[in-house]
Amino acid sequence: MRLPLARRARLAVVDPSAKVLPDTAAMLSALPIACVLLDADNRFRFANPAAEQFLGLSISQLGNLGLADLVPLDSPLFALIEQVRSGDVVVSDHDLHFDSPRLQRRGVTVQGTPVTEQPGCLLLTFQDESAARALDRQMNFRHAARSVAGMATILAHEVKNPLSGIRGAAQLLENTVSEADRELAVLIRDEADRIRALVERMEAFGEKPIVRDAVNIHRVLEHVRRLAHTGFAAHLRIVERYDPSLPPVLGNRDQLVQVLLNLVKNAAEAITSEAYCPETGWGEITLMTAYQHGVRVTVPGTRRRVHLPLVVTVRDNGPGISPDIQDSLFDPFVTTKPAGSGLGLALVAKIIGEHGGLMEVDSRRGRTEFRIFLPVFLEDRCDTDQDRP
Repeated sequence: MRLPLARRARLAVVDPSAKVLPDTAAMLSALPIACVLLDADNRFRFANPAAEQFLGLSISQLGNLGLADLVPLDSPLFALIEQVRSGDVVVSDHDLHFDSPRLQRRGVTVQGTPVTEQPGCLLLTFQDESAARALDRQMNFRHAARSVAGMATILAHEVKNPLSGIRGAAQLLENTVSEADRELAVLIRDEADRIRALVERMEAFGEKPIVRDAVNIHRVLEHVRRLAHTGFAAHLRIVERYDPSLPPVLGNRDQLVQVLLNLVKNAAEAITSEAYCPETGWGEITLMTAYQHGVRVTVPGTRRRVHLPLVVTVRDNGPGISPDIQDSLFDPFVTTKPAGSGLGLALVAKIIGEHGGLMEVDSRRGRTEFRIFLPVFLEDRCDTDQDRP
């Protein structure tokens, strides 16, 4: 997309190193959008704080690097830069993916603007659209969860009662038929139990009140780690990287345990799948917490906006998730497991949605991350079902 030349950047430079004037630097530094200034050799000459956070490097570190040190030369970003310079126009591109050892970003919108006073220099802005897409997916998860809840209500009424009769009849037959027929009766009883268990799992999607209060997320993670280490993940390495200064989460402890235990269990199953062997030689799950300036979102149906600065991450070095299903991973009945029901992650998404949070997943072979963004507990209030989203 090309924009008129009238919108070209006018960044005054004070020396051949292409540093911007203090006033201009101050204005760019105040922007929440990542901005960097590249010289004719695509070396960094300026980066605002948002760019430092986006790139994961300080301005002093960037000063010793070129763009090619962060992004592969075959990236579409270099084609965009060439188009900006050759046409002397503003160029934008959307949904770019950066996948290199130093920079891992997906779904980024980039705009390049030529700098009039400095031939060859240009200003690049980066906007990570992943949070916005995560919010859109979260809304879709909620709608899907409500559909499952309605289905569960119907099934509970129309299926569970007949199942009880079928199971009871099968039990009676077990004691009156021959040995060969007894196996069939047991099969009927077991299948009735399996269907009933599936219906009961779907009933978990029902709209039930939740009470949220101050929760120490590190105690939740430690509890999940102990459960995993003494059970399904006893053979795996579990690494903890926590920010000890985190404030309490506004949440429901039991439900957060359920969410994180589900994610850790999925990670363990992915690592130990028969078709995969980690390149590192061992299976590893990493539990992380961090505080960052998250997005502010408006709670549907209200004017209240929530801030989501607390990030909880579950990472594994498993085989990764196929790109074909990543966008629908949290939809009901979507699963990669041969015997899975596809309800576990859908329930996870529903619980996080009820907490007013967001979820993101980023996956490739050898590294899959589920990130949960949660609100902070405030001393002067605790939430009940009345103000949950």
